[in-house]
Amino acid sequence: MTEAYVISFAQSAAMITLILAGPVLITSLLIGLLVSIFQTATSINEATLTFIPKIVGVALVLAILGSWMAQKLIAFSTNVFTSLPTLPR
Repeated sequence: MTEAYVISFAQSAAMITLILAGPVLITSLLIGLLVSIFQTATSINEATLTFIPKIVGVALVLAILGSWMAQKLIAFSTNVFTSLPTLPR
């Protein structure tokens, strides 16, 4: 196992993490921003108002992109497990 392999593995692991978490986090961020703007415009100061829209938005994103995310994760895991026999060299 070389230093280049470890750096490459860490880079690909970080990239797959960003790719898989990105759509969910961006959706949650945008919904939170829209609800905050609505709360500011209407002077409603309810902290729990953001939870239901965020849960619905994240569930929709996971329902739409869940199979794609699973395929990406399975492909990455397969790559990791197929490269295991070459590590001791």
